[in-house]
Amino acid sequence: MHVSRRQFFTIASAAATASLLNYVRLFAGETDPDPVLYDRLVSRGLHFLRTSQSANGAWSPHLEPGVTAVVVTGVLKTGRVSPDEPWVRKALGYLEQYVQPDGGIYPKRHAAYTTSVALMAFHEANKDGRYDSLIRAAQQFLKELQADEGEGYDPSHPYYGGIGYDSKKRPDLSNTQLAIEALHTTGLPSDDPAFRKALIFLSRCQNLASEYNTLPFAAKVNDGGFIYTPVLGGESKAGKTESSGWRSYGSMTYAGLKSMIYCGVDRNDPRIRAAVDWIRKNYTTERNPGMPKGKELQGLYYYYQTMAKALYALGEDPFVDAAGNKHPWRVELVDALARRQRADGSWVNTAKRWYEGDPNLCTGYALIALHFARP
Repeated sequence: MHVSRRQFFTIASAAATASLLNYVRLFAGETDPDPVLYDRLVSRGLHFLRTSQSANGAWSPHLEPGVTAVVVTGVLKTGRVSPDEPWVRKALGYLEQYVQPDGGIYPKRHAAYTTSVALMAFHEANKDGRYDSLIRAAQQFLKELQADEGEGYDPSHPYYGGIGYDSKKRPDLSNTQLAIEALHTTGLPSDDPAFRKALIFLSRCQNLASEYNTLPFAAKVNDGGFIYTPVLGGESKAGKTESSGWRSYGSMTYAGLKSMIYCGVDRNDPRIRAAVDWIRKNYTTERNPGMPKGKELQGLYYYYQTMAKALYALGEDPFVDAAGNKHPWRVELVDALARRQRADGSWVNTAKRWYEGDPNLCTGYALIALHFARP
């Protein structure tokens, strides 16, 4: 994107103002973001999305409908847009094209991911019950995708309780946590069998050797953080440690933490305490912690919205790091987003992995993060 000299100084001025506002509020011990700054970020983000929507109602239709679902969720979570506004109705109509007879909401691939994010979008738009039946069917679809006895897995199998991109793909924490969030958001009680089964898989994604995770990789790192998947020997998008263990990283650790909370795990449970301890040692709003050198910004906006949801669910504000420093995380997160918002109101990641080179997706993620960090 070409940035004029005037735009450059506007951006620089906004960043300086954000930092100054952050400093003042930190000095005053505030845990609430500056409402004027917050309002500006949200308003400019909404303006960008209004202008970047495709004629068919989608955002970035060349990617997949999940991008549109993320954007709709972010837009409606601002509380400033009605699902009855024509541009939002058009987006919802686009998503409705992907509703399948089995209750899922997906194109030819990524059935679990797309259904999960679309389910959350339709939930935000369901102010008068118009999507009740769609939501119930999508909930059931996600529960049926879960690897369990129905597919011939018992609780001892590493797949058990997890969800992959579809019924044929191996389970991973990213798809599982999105499905858990979608089910939790749409009202599934924490004692539902789907959450009980999911907790078995979640525990196996954690680098914590215990009765809950006896897989060989857990003891090699044992730091309480989370990896991408425990199956087939494990995998981390952050790679391996010097001890040949799978490296814990921020986006998955926040995903694991919030998912355990949604599944009803007590805050004093050793799994929750270990995850929070990892976050205390690695707290930051500047990068996706745990990712190797040169890749620290990969998945940054996914990280931001997952971090915001997890810390909101945890309920510790300010959040105290391992050195005893108090972080008003909502103030710091809003500041980080303010410094990264572009002149046109969008956000985008220079590290383009996982579709984050797309400003529509990143702006959707940013609005969701802002919702959970709101004043």
